Amino acid sequence: MSRRHQDFHGNLITLLISTELNCFLIFKLIVLAILLNVSVCCPFECYCSVPSGLVQCQFLPLQEIPGEIPHWVQNLSVIGSNITKLRSEAFRSNGTNLTNLTTLFLTNDNIQTIEAFAFSGLTNLSILDLSYNFLNSIAEDAFVGQNQLSILKMNQALCGTAGTQLMDFQWISNLRNLKLLELTGNMLNTFPSIVVSLHNLRELKLGNNSIPNINAKTVSDLFTHRTLQVYLNPNPLVCDCKIKEFLFWVGNRSQVPDKKNLKCHSPSNLNGTFVTLLISKNLKCNNENLETASYVFFGIVLALIGVIFLMVLYLNRKGIKRWLNNFREACRDQMEGYHYRYEQDSDPRRCNVSTGI
Repeated sequence: MSRRHQDFHGNLITLLISTELNCFLIFKLIVLAILLNVSVCCPFECYCSVPSGLVQCQFLPLQEIPGEIPHWVQNLSVIGSNITKLRSEAFRSNGTNLTNLTTLFLTNDNIQTIEAFAFSGLTNLSILDLSYNFLNSIAEDAFVGQNQLSILKMNQALCGTAGTQLMDFQWISNLRNLKLLELTGNMLNTFPSIVVSLHNLRELKLGNNSIPNINAKTVSDLFTHRTLQVYLNPNPLVCDCKIKEFLFWVGNRSQVPDKKNLKCHSPSNLNGTFVTLLISKNLKCNNENLETASYVFFGIVLALIGVIFLMVLYLNRKGIKRWLNNFREACRDQMEGYHYRYEQDSDPRRCNVSTGI
């Protein structure tokens, strides 16, 4: 090989090595820039991880959703803060849409109010956990735009009696693609029948509430919602005649996975009895219905007798009046006779004559 060819190959190798080194330096600069950008975007005192797309802000004295949340976040946790009000567009404080966010934990944050469009911009949110809050107000438009939300957890999140009222509001009707809804430990005293309108719902968890029964209409709706699994244990079920439709549904559908653990809470003679072991005679429905029918029949008979008596009095009012007059005259004549005899017996002279003195 000529010297010229050797020089050419040497220069080419040197050029390739130099190019490779430059590319490596550029790559390092890009990675460094990304890391610097991440460190700037991560909220103060929060933990951020780019590879996992995780941002965690736990037990910080926050009163609102922290700003400067990085756009790459996929899993955001804000736990143990004091965010009493989740304001409208709370996740757009830095002007960016968190379109990569799929999982959001807002647990134990003392949230009491959720305003309209509070989750605006979270177009790909699929899992939302609001457990362990004190919700007493949820705007009707709070979940507008959450078409991808499939899991909503609100365990011990509803505030007392307001919880039952919240479940009657229309905010839940916006969650058309919801598949799992958890509402355990909320002291609900009625079954949230509005959830039956969510045709894509597959699991509903209602354990540790205060639900005594499910009315006949809701049971009928649950019959048609064949794919819905309802977890009800434990609840203080009242095993009276009103539970017949519920028993039929539980016994003829596989929609209550924990039905074998359901127990009666009242009446006292059935307290602790497993619902699946109940039979109709335990409920004493026939006797109760017969007793009720007897009272009704007795009342109707008494009412008819009263009406007939009044009609007889009315139709014979003239004869009754004449009879009363005759009775009064007879009484008066009798009284006058007694008065005359009394006067005769009280005269001494009459007495002497009568005795022969």
